[in-house]
Amino acid sequence: MSERIGVIGAGSWGTTLADLLARKGHEVTLWGFEPDLVDELRATGVNSRFLPDIPLSPRLKYSNSLPQAAADAGLLLFVSPTQVMRSVLQQLLPHLPTGIPLVSASKGIELETLLTMSQLFRELLPPARHREIAVLSGPSFAREVARQIPTAVTVAATDDAVARQVQRAFTTDCFRVYTNGDLVGVELGGAIKNVIALAAGISDGLGFGHNTRAALITRGLAEMSRLGRALGADPATFAGLAGMGDLVLTCTGDLSRNRSVGLRIGQGESLSAILTSMTMVAEGVKTAQSAWMLAQRHGVEMPIIEQVYRIIHEGKSARQAVIELMTRNPKAEGV
Repeated sequence: MSERIGVIGAGSWGTTLADLLARKGHEVTLWGFEPDLVDELRATGVNSRFLPDIPLSPRLKYSNSLPQAAADAGLLLFVSPTQVMRSVLQQLLPHLPTGIPLVSASKGIELETLLTMSQLFRELLPPARHREIAVLSGPSFAREVARQIPTAVTVAATDDAVARQVQRAFTTDCFRVYTNGDLVGVELGGAIKNVIALAAGISDGLGFGHNTRAALITRGLAEMSRLGRALGADPATFAGLAGMGDLVLTCTGDLSRNRSVGLRIGQGESLSAILTSMTMVAEGVKTAQSAWMLAQRHGVEMPIIEQVYRIIHEGKSARQAVIELMTRNPKAEGV
């Protein structure tokens, strides 16, 4: 059944999901912050800044007005960068239709509060609307989804009816959506994997091999699971698409922005120069700090996260970080 859907955020992922929904037959309005980008989208049907060479569905509509994008929507999808999500949602609050799924597809942890996006939504929305909150996550490079390459993801919500409504809205013959009741686990998987991908990129940039990357992925998953348990997540979530699936993809794929940033750091470039050269956001850079702070708050041991934080935000030598990880006190493997 066709729905009116507003997509908030015209980066690569927001544009891709808006295109997917429009091609499925929904009436979709994509909101972009930059007026010139919205003008380009209207004129050309291509997002040359974030998704070049991908023609978008002619059904898509575009807007620079948040109230217009949300008007009469039966579902709202939020794909703004994590660190600006609060501002966007606050502006939109007076215009939110009631009784509709509010879906976050942004992967990160707010730096100032250490809240995931669903927790941020719960803070700003009245309790009666908390059941409407959902999260979409999983191994999904935007460019591959835009090219209609088969992809599987997860939607999490505390209300199963909301999760199933989102599942129906998004599922196509090349985009399979599973449901999950574990909001915390799905969000932590999506956020922490970006920091581990930075570590994998740094490792590759230093010239290390597949052995090192496999160790980082496996022990990164252990760290993700430890933090998840401390925050009440279901451990099984981290063996699924939003955990191991997204972690493997982001640590190994050449389309991974976070792995690419790590690769350049490992090759000796400064973080400031790397970020200046990028048009898209690498969420792991800020999440390295928020994840490390969250681990400290809950007394969770996360040595890989700690070393990435110190490399990114304190200028620590990447090679020294590797030495410290490898020479930590011997212990049993358990997670």
